[in-house]
Amino acid sequence: ELAGRARAVAAELHGRLTAAGHLAVRPDAAVVSVRAPSPEAAVAWAADCREAGLVVGCFRPPSVPDGISRIRLTARADLTERQIDRAVGAILKTAPTV
Repeated sequence: ELAGRARAVAAELHGRLTAAGHLAVRPDAAVVSVRAPSPEAAVAWAADCREAGLVVGCFRPPSVPDGISRIRLTARADLTERQIDRAVGAILKTAPTV
């Protein structure tokens, strides 16, 4: 039951971020990976998210192939709608401009 809820939260995050124009990988589990325009932008985006109170992962070369730097979010089963709204808001507010 908890795993299903975590997947549902991840799907909601993915849907809301892609609807806002971000390139994100459709999650098979609880991880949502959102494309950043560059390695430097990914690092800055992750730092800006942290300042906004949202901890995200940051992946850039050499840990991923060139050209696919990302921030990654891990959905949790216990997130409320308010927390999901806050997370999406923080990501959208801090997103790098292309």
